Amino acid sequence: MSIGAANAEATWDGHAARYPSQEWLEARAISAALRIADPGPEDRLVDLATGTGAVLRALARRRRRPAAAVGVDHSASMLSRVGGLPEGWRTLRSDACHVPLPDGETDVVTCSYLLQLLAMNERGWVLREARRLLGRTPRARLVVVTPWADRGTPGGRLVHGGLRGLARARPGSWGGLMPLDPTAELEAAGLAPTHRIFLPRGGYPSLVIRARPA
Repeated sequence: MSIGAANAEATWDGHAARYPSQEWLEARAISAALRIADPGPEDRLVDLATGTGAVLRALARRRRRPAAAVGVDHSASMLSRVGGLPEGWRTLRSDACHVPLPDGETDVVTCSYLLQLLAMNERGWVLREARRLLGRTPRARLVVVTPWADRGTPGGRLVHGGLRGLARARPGSWGGLMPLDPTAELEAAGLAPTHRIFLPRGGYPSLVIRARPA
């Protein structure tokens, strides 16, 4: 779940052994992401920043799943923990903003808990790369998951501020909880949001957005 720089890759290599211990906190949002992505046997899926493979494993448990799926991550140690995959699925070690796959040959791109880790320009690169992979077919869709707390709900402002404060105070441990609504950046990358799900409880407070090529 890293971008470009060697120090970021080393950071995630160092997290690989303990990362699975917190995957249960991501599980509800990942389930929602796969529900609105709805990949089926006719689809080709790419999971950006696949990490230790939580999205791929959740997808493999579904009765309806794509015949082809690729999990992309820059950390070899994270990928080493993905485990066995269904026939026709694979992992690919690559930076999420320069994925060595053809233009427009992917039907579904998923990207969970990556964007909030990046600077704004890096987020733009990743989203434009997702847009390139998807092309313009009617079935093309991207689903992203980020930490978020809705400041308009009771207690939401407190939770939002708490997440932001914790992420800033301890970026090495909690930087991945930085709240982010990427709607404007999706639109800037040529992607039109069509669905939004806010999940305030049952894991990390999260926002799930489905978008299509504009």
